[in-house]
Amino acid sequence: MAREPDILIVTTDFLEGRPVRQHLGMVSAQAILGANVVLDLMAAIRDFFGGRSRGYERVMARAREDALLALAEEAKKVGANAVVGVDLDYHAIGPNGSMLMVAVNGSAVVI
Repeated sequence: MAREPDILIVTTDFLEGRPVRQHLGMVSAQAILGANVVLDLMAAIRDFFGGRSRGYERVMARAREDALLALAEEAKKVGANAVVGVDLDYHAIGPNGSMLMVAVNGSAVVI
């Protein structure tokens, strides 16, 4: 089961009916996960025959979850109870693009 951040994280710049009382600055976090040979082989087969690569989807979901949890921790360090305007970026890095990086950033706020 997915872990949930204990502060509010949204991609919008504001929250309806919940005014921002204080801006605390930008926060960011990253998560980098490596795939493995089996996932690469299965993805190559999927690419040839078509279809979704569930293994890579799981790796991407885990990287996103880890990055958002790390973002929540960074926000808590500065006294925020929410992060607004969150942007998620995905990058293939490392030798032959064998690792996935999810970078997230947003504005730490008190609502």
